[in-house]
Amino acid sequence: MGDEKRHVDHLEEAAHKAEADLRDDLEKAVEFEKADVAETHREWHDQLHNDHAELVADVARDKEEIREALDDARHPERIVHAAEEKLAHAADEARDVVRAVEHPSVIVDDAKEALAEKKHALDETAATIAAEFASPADKKRLPVVLRVFGVLLIIGSGVALPVIAKTMYQAVTMFDSGAMRGEGISTIVVTFVNLAVLVALAVTLIVFGVRLIRNQRRWAALLSYGLYVLLLAGALCSIMLAGIGYELIPYGVGFAVTVALQSYLDPSLLEERRAHRKAREAEEHAEGEAGTLGRDPSGKGYITLNFFNLFWIFVVASVLGLLMEEIVHFLFVVPGQWQDRAGLLFGPFSPIYGCGAVLMTIFLNRFHKSNWLVIFLVAAVIGGAFEAFVSLFMQYAFGAVAWDYSNMPGSLFGGRTCLPFMACWGLLGVVWIKLLLPFMLRLVNFIPWNWRYMLTTVAACFMLVDAVMTLQALDCWYMRLSHDPVDTPLQQFYDHEFGDAYMADRFQSMTIVPSDAVRG
Repeated sequence: MGDEKRHVDHLEEAAHKAEADLRDDLEKAVEFEKADVAETHREWHDQLHNDHAELVADVARDKEEIREALDDARHPERIVHAAEEKLAHAADEARDVVRAVEHPSVIVDDAKEALAEKKHALDETAATIAAEFASPADKKRLPVVLRVFGVLLIIGSGVALPVIAKTMYQAVTMFDSGAMRGEGISTIVVTFVNLAVLVALAVTLIVFGVRLIRNQRRWAALLSYGLYVLLLAGALCSIMLAGIGYELIPYGVGFAVTVALQSYLDPSLLEERRAHRKAREAEEHAEGEAGTLGRDPSGKGYITLNFFNLFWIFVVASVLGLLMEEIVHFLFVVPGQWQDRAGLLFGPFSPIYGCGAVLMTIFLNRFHKSNWLVIFLVAAVIGGAFEAFVSLFMQYAFGAVAWDYSNMPGSLFGGRTCLPFMACWGLLGVVWIKLLLPFMLRLVNFIPWNWRYMLTTVAACFMLVDAVMTLQALDCWYMRLSHDPVDTPLQQFYDHEFGDAYMADRFQSMTIVPSDAVRG
């Protein structure tokens, strides 16, 4: 009996399980059918919607065709005129075919005529390009002194090139043999970049000398812009490798000589600038009275990108950026502690914010009406890249570290910038372009238009002296920390006036580790 009862219980359990499985399968089948019906309903709904849209379009197109047909029926002369035009065109084509068959040389003549027209257009384009690089001053012979100077440039650069090439070969050999292993990758990279700049500078000077000998004054004057870039790049590499010393004198002399030669070689460039300045002064006087001074007259950008506007953007942003950074530090970074975070030796200036504002204005001026997201992204990239470059230069040149984001999320380029601060740059870019730039323009326009050039010149000279003295003071600070001898009068001046205590108090957020610099 016990076995039979267990058998019955087992059968009942199996029946219940089978019933439950059947119920589940049935529910799944019902759900599947519901989903299939819903999908079919959506497909039919979409198809009906598309068919309705196509039907509406077809009806509209048919209505337009009927309207045109009725219009043509009311004006039969249009049909006749169109038919006559088609017949005339067909007759012209038939005559051309008959003419070509009877006179095959006509095809050749037409081809020659087309080629002649293209050649004439190319000649005009070449003449226009040549005129851009020609000048009435080319007819005036250069003095013998400048021609001799051109010969000396060619000889000197020609002699320097093999020396530079030999130095590059030795550097490559030392690198391959491992002799430069103790220098560090930063020093090696800057060394090779410096050698590449010297090669480009020597080649450019040779071309410049050839232009002087051939009396191509405008070519030489335009080539001087390339010399400016190469001289600046060479000076920056020299500062990073050797600091601020006598090595910079050739670059300074070369820059001054290039500036003097550019205006002399092609007086038309100077005359063009003078004429433009006079015309601009008259326009500024009228704009000042109309209240539109500084705005871009073409309407493509918000402001005119001239030296005056960009310089005062740099000054205003340097002050506002420093104030903002010190407030943020006081409220959030170290609450209650006020820290001087200035970036120059004199004045309440943080030049990284000034340069960032100038770069954002240049690149975003035409986007002032664009979507804020575009401005945000471009400003974030510009700000982050510039912040990384400044950090790299300061550390390579002076071993100075003013910020380190290595412990921040999204750290980039060894902590020189990071994604959160790039987002801050993006936000600053949006606020700057959308809100602060109009305010800045109104603020700058408080300067009377007839005072602006004198005041801007004085202020620019002060900022230039401030920047140069800051670099020299940092260089001497680096030398003292490196235990290098301070023996020149300039070094002794900075050692006496701007000692370690003064520099540490002035640049409170900056630390100098001489071993981090790339110079030996």
